[in-house]
Amino acid sequence: MQNNTVLISGASIGGPALAYWLAEYGFEVTVVERAPAFRPGGQAVDVRGPALDVAERMGVLDELRASATDMRGMSVVDATGKELYRSTEGTISGGDFGTADVEILRDDLCQVLFRSTADRVEYLFDDSIAALSEDAQGLHVSFENGPARTFDLVVGADGLHSNTRRLAFGPEADCITHLGTYLSVFTAPNYLELDRWQVWYQGGAAGGAIMTARGNTEIRVFVGFETPEPVDYDFRDIEAQKKLVHDRLVDVGWEFPRALQYMWDAPDFHFDSMSQIHLEQWWRGRVALIGDAGYCGSPLSGQGTSMAMVGAYVLAGELKAAGGDHRIAYPAYQDALRGYVADNQRLALTNKARMAAETGAAQGEAVADTEVQDIGQAVNGLVLKDY
Repeated sequence: MQNNTVLISGASIGGPALAYWLAEYGFEVTVVERAPAFRPGGQAVDVRGPALDVAERMGVLDELRASATDMRGMSVVDATGKELYRSTEGTISGGDFGTADVEILRDDLCQVLFRSTADRVEYLFDDSIAALSEDAQGLHVSFENGPARTFDLVVGADGLHSNTRRLAFGPEADCITHLGTYLSVFTAPNYLELDRWQVWYQGGAAGGAIMTARGNTEIRVFVGFETPEPVDYDFRDIEAQKKLVHDRLVDVGWEFPRALQYMWDAPDFHFDSMSQIHLEQWWRGRVALIGDAGYCGSPLSGQGTSMAMVGAYVLAGELKAAGGDHRIAYPAYQDALRGYVADNQRLALTNKARMAAETGAAQGEAVADTEVQDIGQAVNGLVLKDY
């Protein structure tokens, strides 16, 4: 094998999925993760279409289904809590119940993927790549905490604000597109006593949802706001982010002022922009990107998890097929997924309109989302190669 050692940056979804397939194909794999342990919390995510095939080929699909959120339905309310609309056929976040899709909490999915790799992949927690230097012998990696090492290949699976992408490709500002919305997610007690249910409220340019989790013992609170201009904030300063969310949402209405009281002590608070990453090329030299690091579609697509899992499968497969030669594998990886990624990013824009229409449907407005359905059929119909 021409290139055998691979460093993956990021231990969320794409990183462990890629690690699984690379280890399966005989590569020596190391995963580095900035956090001291797996990050708790996060929104409910969906495994759909070709990502279900990836999970099945990994042998984890049954485990994912056993850990699914198991929602019964959703409702839309006004500022007083009066129910305007309800459905037991699906949810805004998770789609229709009549499909094979799996809705699962992000942290539960991460644990499943980690367990599938833990016995044959090296994990380095509480560390991060500080510098990259490439020559004919490989990529020389300096770490923030550990000793420097050399790898044949490096893959960034470290999210929207990818450190790997910054080091290898340049400033984030050169490739990010702001979609005008910010989202925060955190855990709170199930003080509303919801039973496998989601409740949505939109008040002007702000709103969100509350959904149950972990057998109704807790809720995940999703709050967001729209703004035409990007907000200037430090994405590592959690307390400043909490204050920003509080100031934007405290007067919105419904249960959000009460929910925000739990936000201050939430150990799993997360806040970020709804943005997309557009790069002409997903690799540079020996460095490649997968998932949000390379082609984030934003949570508005509902496809971020699936794109990460599919991207991991295809990149690993192309490296196997090329005997580890990244000069062949990286372009083949992008060629295989270019249309799939473009459709998913387009889906985010049409989904935004659909979600507005669905909350508007509570007042009797017509919902016409054939474009969303057409794109969804296209991305879910991707046929994966056998490697």
